[in-house]
Amino acid sequence: MATIRQIRRRIRSVGSTAKITKAMELVAASKMRRAQERALAGRPYAERLTWVLADLAETLPLGDEEALPPLLQRRELQAAGIVLITPNRGLCGGLPTSVNRKASALTLDLGVPTKFVAVGKKGRDYFRRANVSIRAEFTELSDYPDYQEILPIARVVMDDYAAGEFDKVFLVYSYFVNTMNQEPRVRQLLPVELPEDEATRAVDYIYEPGREEVLAELLPRYVEMEIYEAILEGIASEQSARMVAMRNATDAAEEMIEDLTLTYNKARQEQITSELLDIVGGVEGMKV
Repeated sequence: MATIRQIRRRIRSVGSTAKITKAMELVAASKMRRAQERALAGRPYAERLTWVLADLAETLPLGDEEALPPLLQRRELQAAGIVLITPNRGLCGGLPTSVNRKASALTLDLGVPTKFVAVGKKGRDYFRRANVSIRAEFTELSDYPDYQEILPIARVVMDDYAAGEFDKVFLVYSYFVNTMNQEPRVRQLLPVELPEDEATRAVDYIYEPGREEVLAELLPRYVEMEIYEAILEGIASEQSARMVAMRNATDAAEEMIEDLTLTYNKARQEQITSELLDIVGGVEGMKV
């Protein structure tokens, strides 16, 4: 059984840990609110851009792949690329593991040589240990990245697709549902899949200089926006998961302190009782 001094030292150690996790919870909560606002604000823009592309898709020549813009051309799947978005730091529960597992499952399902564009250290380190080819890595994004910061990521992906390095490119990221729930998702990034939105066919819009020119200009912006939105979703998920993880760690530390305090009080009571018995026994011995 641990001595009273050891228990007291353990209580101080756990108390110090609880202070650290509480501070980290407050920091994560502060960052989480801003990250959530940015993620939610980006969704309407992405939806509207998708709506415009759906309207422009009506003019595409069906059945003629060579006449399509490069980012829409489909090829036989022989090599794939995955843009993997994970946190740079840990202490955010099982979020990095769930996203990495989603990417691993996608790799097995594809069954073709796959290269990764790693956005975040957790995904890069995981697949580097698995000896998976890393095409490029981006691990220096800020906590609140600007749109300009993600342009190099989009440029690598689009250039490799146009050069035939990838026949399909997928996004794997964590979708922010709410503070308690983050869902790992897979989305095809290239070739761009234009949705069939019946609502756009009710109005005949006029585009200048022309539908084909506007579509060719919007497709790269669409790819950039998809990556940017996924990164914002990933950051919001990371901060939410970290806040919840640190709150759980703080609660566990406080429960441990209560248990240790109870153990300490019992041990102290036993020591006091033993000392009293020794004193009483000594007094009785002197009387004899």
